[in-house]
Amino acid sequence: MSQSFKTNVNNTFDFDITKDDVSKLDSIKISDAKSHVIQHNTSYKTEIIEDDFNKKKYKVKVNNNTYKINITNDLDVLIKDMGFEIGASKKVNNIKAPMPGLILEINVKAEDEVKENDSLLILEAMKMENVIASPRDGIIKSIAISKGDAVEKNQLLIEFE
Repeated sequence: MSQSFKTNVNNTFDFDITKDDVSKLDSIKISDAKSHVIQHNTSYKTEIIEDDFNKKKYKVKVNNNTYKINITNDLDVLIKDMGFEIGASKKVNNIKAPMPGLILEINVKAEDEVKENDSLLILEAMKMENVIASPRDGIIKSIAISKGDAVEKNQLLIEFE
C-alpha cells in the first residue's frame, strides 16, 4: 500500500497525493529550490520560495503563480485527532476540569503572571489530589471557581488573557 499525503493549497483546495503519484512526475532539479516539471505534456517551472519543514508548510511558485501549501500524512492526522498536535498546548486560553471533583486549593488569582508548568490549582478526584499545571506562559484573566467548589468534567476553571 502506497503512503498518502493530504495536501491543502491556499487554504482552499485539498488533494490526496500518493508517493506513486510523485514518482510518476517527470521532474528535473535545476537548483536546491528550483525544478522543471512536465505533467500530461505540460511544462511547469517551480520554485520553493519559503519552507518550514517541521510544520510542513511551503510557499511554492509555479509558472509565476504563488501557492501556499500545507502537507500532512496519516500520522499527522492521527496525532491531531488525539490532541497531541505540535504547539497545541501553547494555544490554550482556558483550563477546564479534566474530571469531576472538588477544588482543594487555588494557587493563583486574576491578573497573576504564570509560567508554563506552574501549579494553578489542586483538584481532588477519586480520593486523589491532582495538580493542574499551566499549559503555557501567560496572565490569568479570570478564575471561575472557588476553593471547596464541586466541579463537573469540562467545567471552566481558569481563563488566560
